[in-house]
Amino acid sequence: MLTKQLDHFGFLAPFYEKFITPKFPEKILTLAQLDATGNILDIGGGTGRVASFFIDRASEIFVADESIGMLREAQKKDFLLPVCGKSERMPFGNETFNRIIMVDALHHVQNQKETALELWRLIKPGGKIIIEEPDIRKGAVKVVALLEKLALMRSHFLDIHQIAALFGNVNAGISMHAEEHMVWVVVEKNDGR
Repeated sequence: MLTKQLDHFGFLAPFYEKFITPKFPEKILTLAQLDATGNILDIGGGTGRVASFFIDRASEIFVADESIGMLREAQKKDFLLPVCGKSERMPFGNETFNRIIMVDALHHVQNQKETALELWRLIKPGGKIIIEEPDIRKGAVKVVALLEKLALMRSHFLDIHQIAALFGNVNAGISMHAEEHMVWVVVEKNDGR
């Protein structure tokens, strides 16, 4: 039986960027280390609020999201290429991207393991996947997680080690970083795959 899920993000899209600004965009830029000839995919990128920081730092900037409302906002930014799709099945060929970022979105996807496998399929050898998530070990984040459950969002927060473990079966270099209430997991695809 199929059920229609409330599109919380479509409702929030017109004013999302006014109230929810990226907390650590410089951290993402530093971790990505992308030169201007590489391309990037922002999965769960919504309005393109984080992808916008890659202007002049990437040859192409794709923003993928399943919320049409969010992508309408992203489309207003001429330099972004919006794509509608689920993180578990993206409409791109194997090894398409130099960098993939996923900022504050992994806890919203339907299947985190399938999403990790899809990100791995999409990243080029030598490429990096950077996942930023709220640090569920922090009390304030636990409150946010509870509020999202009460709002009937399909949120499922993982701790930093659980995020890294999603990529445990692949030939990857994995580093983990934490600052204040956020964590970053960087997965680098080795040239030998």
